[in-house]
Amino acid sequence: MATRQLSAKKPKNLAYTLRTLLSYMGRHKYLLLAVAVLVTISALANLLGTYMIRPVVNNLVSGGRETLLRGVALTACIYLFGALASFGYTQTMVKAAQKVLFDIRRDLFAHLQTLPIRFFDTRRHGDVMSYFTNDVDTISDALNNSFAMVIQSFIQVVGTLTILFILNWRLTLVVVVCYVAMFLYIRFSGKRSKAYYRKQQARLGDLDGYIEEMTAGQKVVKVFNHEEENIHRFREKNEALRQAGTGAQAYAATMIPAVVSISYINYAIVAALGGYMAMKGLTDVGSLASYLVFVRQAAMPINQFTQQSNFLLAALAGAERVFEAMDQPSEVDEGRVTLAREGTGWSWQKPDGTSVPLRGDVRFQDVTFGYESEHPILKDISLFAKPGQKIAFVGSTGAGKTTITNLINRFYDVQKGQVTYDGIDVKDIRKDDLRRSLGMVLQDTHLFTGTIADNIRFGKLDATMEEIETAARIANADSFIRRLPQGYDTMVTADGANLSQGQRQLLAIARAAVADPPVLILDEATSSIDTRTEALIEKGMDQLMEGRTVFAIAHRLSTVRNANAILVLEHGRVVERGSHDDLLEQKGEYYQLYHGMFELS
Repeated sequence: MATRQLSAKKPKNLAYTLRTLLSYMGRHKYLLLAVAVLVTISALANLLGTYMIRPVVNNLVSGGRETLLRGVALTACIYLFGALASFGYTQTMVKAAQKVLFDIRRDLFAHLQTLPIRFFDTRRHGDVMSYFTNDVDTISDALNNSFAMVIQSFIQVVGTLTILFILNWRLTLVVVVCYVAMFLYIRFSGKRSKAYYRKQQARLGDLDGYIEEMTAGQKVVKVFNHEEENIHRFREKNEALRQAGTGAQAYAATMIPAVVSISYINYAIVAALGGYMAMKGLTDVGSLASYLVFVRQAAMPINQFTQQSNFLLAALAGAERVFEAMDQPSEVDEGRVTLAREGTGWSWQKPDGTSVPLRGDVRFQDVTFGYESEHPILKDISLFAKPGQKIAFVGSTGAGKTTITNLINRFYDVQKGQVTYDGIDVKDIRKDDLRRSLGMVLQDTHLFTGTIADNIRFGKLDATMEEIETAARIANADSFIRRLPQGYDTMVTADGANLSQGQRQLLAIARAAVADPPVLILDEATSSIDTRTEALIEKGMDQLMEGRTVFAIAHRLSTVRNANAILVLEHGRVVERGSHDDLLEQKGEYYQLYHGMFELS
């Protein structure tokens, strides 16, 4: 059976990681206490059963048949009791481990939901997913395989040494010297292998990330006939992992053979000395027989602990990553102003409880912002959108168009200046309420596994079927949905792979429509829709935008012409503002864009 290769990278903060993991285990302390008791019984039964060789052999030599049979029967009962205890602790440990892992996964997922967008934007591709797979799996391995084994190994080492001293303290001095030699070699080998393990972990992460990216981008790979180049790069990364893994395992793989070799030498020395002592009458045959079995078994718990050391270190390293993610600060929400839907409209609550209709007036006042504070994207931006106005943003890539929309819904907070919503600083509005009042249609449409109706309902979880169908008609998605095999009950899988790009975009528009927000943000919302489909949804979009404040990042000229105001952005500043005709008359930046291309990007 192949075993999963582990990284024994030592956690940076071992004490904190261990303390946190123990706190999770402490939630199920009674189950784990039962495991510890059963493991102790199993280990002691093994020790006592081996010790019973002494009276059994002595009775065999002395010829006491009945006493011999009683000794054999008692030994059998001891081993049977130990076997039952072993079965009990393995089953109990499985239950306890799964409960601990359930708690960790639950708390991790719940905490990730509270983290700001910045956390996900700054993580390596596939890194967040690895928390739930590689990292939690290493914790699972350790709980299932190592927790009970470490307790058992410790009891067996201490118990074996104790009994050896009882049976023959002189010979035990030789055993102690060999024990010390084993531990010194394990320590030496462990130190040498740590650096290689760290490199192996890095190479493994690099390879995993590459595989995930190439698998997700198979269409692009095949379009550009990039298969051979991908195979070549994979071989390079795979070879780097092989070399790192070989170095990591080179020392670790010698631990068990070294321990076994030292134990053989130990056994040979003790057997020779013990035989000499028996001939001189310094020990009885039964004690020597029992002693030699104990010496033969002495290396077993050390081998077990050596085998588990990688599991334990990998589990603690994985647990550290998980707990670091869980320690990330949640989104700060100091907002106290509440927004609520009332009938067909929205309102916000004054401190005295008075409801004020929400109009959808959005303003930026001298806003400066950068995803990294030393590299500002927006520089002293000031703009406004009056209730019911449609504002379009145009400009080159990186001008800051999408960044503006990220600040409206507080995916990020401004470093300087202020964003207001009906005169209220967005920082003073509860984030959940703010985002519920903002409908967004993104260029990169994401659909969830579920039915067509479920995906539209994502915009308003309590939406009725009638509301869903109305939203689909507004987005002109109703006709194609009804042509699907199961209509609104058609399952969507693999992020909508069974739908066209245009159909996915129409569902995203319907999702925004069912939310019925006072402010709508369209981030190149029709960029993936063909001209014919776009013409079909123009009336629907007009109906959706009617009476709402709309921010549209423009991709096509058709989405620009009917805007109340067009803002031209360059290098993080608004360089022009006006209607389509006004800006053409100015013959400035917009004029150059208009005559230089048929699409604005």
